[in-house]
Amino acid sequence: MSLRRLAVSSFALIGLAVAGPVTTGSSPGSSLFGGAALAQTAPPSAAVQASAAPGTATSPPSPIAGCPMLVASGNPQYPPYLWRDPSDEQKLVGANADMMQWLAVEIGIPIETRYVGPWGRVQEEMRAGRIDLIAGAFFTLPRTEYMDYFHPAFRETRSVIWTRTAAPVAYKRWSDLATKQGVTVINNSFGVEFDNYARQSLKISQVASIEQAILMLQRGRADYLIYEDTPAEAYAARNGGPAIQPLMPAIAREGLYLTLAHRSRCNTPELRGRIARAVYKLSQDRVMARFVDQGFVLWRKQPSL
Repeated sequence: MSLRRLAVSSFALIGLAVAGPVTTGSSPGSSLFGGAALAQTAPPSAAVQASAAPGTATSPPSPIAGCPMLVASGNPQYPPYLWRDPSDEQKLVGANADMMQWLAVEIGIPIETRYVGPWGRVQEEMRAGRIDLIAGAFFTLPRTEYMDYFHPAFRETRSVIWTRTAAPVAYKRWSDLATKQGVTVINNSFGVEFDNYARQSLKISQVASIEQAILMLQRGRADYLIYEDTPAEAYAARNGGPAIQPLMPAIAREGLYLTLAHRSRCNTPELRGRIARAVYKLSQDRVMARFVDQGFVLWRKQPSL
């Protein structure tokens, strides 16, 4: 997407904010998964049902021609937001999957959330238009070349430095990492400013999974790990091994955005308008916190793959 187009979209959304909350003609409560037909979806989760106002009469939005359904994906190693369902490895579950359930009802189009590969592959599929939505991406200028961002961010995340508790790194500023060996997950971004600094000044290996990155840190093959605090904590608690701990200050605080592929057959002004209104409503109703709480509960209960 060109910068000019991004600016136009942003001004349109500012107009929504000035006009006040927009109420769509439906309430949250449809399943995200279940193949190509919405009729095959499961009953809505408690968290999705909770986001609807009691006693509100609603009717579903009309279909959009040429867009019978949407396919969403995201980082499959990102609890409590997204991870592969142990009972169906082609499906993603978690807080962002519940958000996709909610969105499907708000825009009147079924959404199937699929596992399509690791995070790097997800971005390739998005660039090619083989998936329609990414349920959670940081903002970077290069990504605007192949996908639209919807504002505001539906969640703020915090990226931090993790070290072994028994051998912590003396860290107060980015330059303290210059002589150390870092590790993170391939194709991750931690904000434009830090990404540029790391590229020029730091030694950071990139590996395929957060589990591999944690293992490298625990075994002393890296001095520090850069990753969001909540997902890293979730994996470290499940995997065991030597204790690791986060260090402050945070590297970055970044928003997680819903995005739509430029090459999606469904990327029309009508769909973008529906999604923009739904994302604004999501932020006003503040239901994402309930989805995250539900994601934590599910992650703790499920066995690892």
